[in-house]
Amino acid sequence: MKKSTFIISQMDCPSEEQMIRMKLESYDQIAYLDFDIPNRKLEVYHSDAVEEIHSSLSELKLNEKLLDTVEAETPVIEDQAKQKNILWWVLGINFGFFLIEMTTGWISSSMGLIADSLDMLADSIVYALSLFAVGGAVARKKRVAKFSGYFQMGLAGLGFIEIIRRFFTSSETPLFQWMIIVSFFALVGNLISLWLINKAKSKEAHMQASAIFTSNDIIVNGGVILAGALVYFLGSKWPDLIIGAIVFTFVMRGAIKILKLAK
Repeated sequence: MKKSTFIISQMDCPSEEQMIRMKLESYDQIAYLDFDIPNRKLEVYHSDAVEEIHSSLSELKLNEKLLDTVEAETPVIEDQAKQKNILWWVLGINFGFFLIEMTTGWISSSMGLIADSLDMLADSIVYALSLFAVGGAVARKKRVAKFSGYFQMGLAGLGFIEIIRRFFTSSETPLFQWMIIVSFFALVGNLISLWLINKAKSKEAHMQASAIFTSNDIIVNGGVILAGALVYFLGSKWPDLIIGAIVFTFVMRGAIKILKLAK
């Protein structure tokens, strides 16, 4: 068994991990993929020459570099059932707050809450792709990724249009109480998710990436809470529109990455 180590400078979230997995999973000579997303590193355990694997990675245009290929033993794989159970809980929390924040966002006229709900949806899509696509055919995974990416992009596009409309019209000031209260509970939900992920003490890349995603969500929750406080103190809709535009940008970026999975 050989181990080839790649540095992939543009691999910074679970979307790129999924792209690589779907690209390489058809190779019978590959026994295991070990991702280290924080350090942008991928270790491929395989039996044959590495040239074909390197060529396939190059097609993804993620700026990969082969460091070395050495003899190695296949690592012991962690308990997948335990990881899936935790990811199911994280998926449920994210999708649940997507529904809650989307509903309360429209009721309270808060674009910040609506944008945060789509950020939750984006995470849910990535987690769902990881869970539902295990062992499935590549073609099915790509269809799911394509639908999810366009759906997310469409919602983000509608969000941008609504922000522009409110920017140029005398729309009402959002209800800051809803922004602060709902975002606080979403923050608690993400803290619970992060606790569950860290409790697993997993070194698997998708678990580490989930922790990174959830930590980013906590920052977004804090941003919406701050925007709600500024809406109250300034009596203005601008803080809500600004945080909404920022988060919609992240959501659109995530949708583009998911669409790359379908190529």
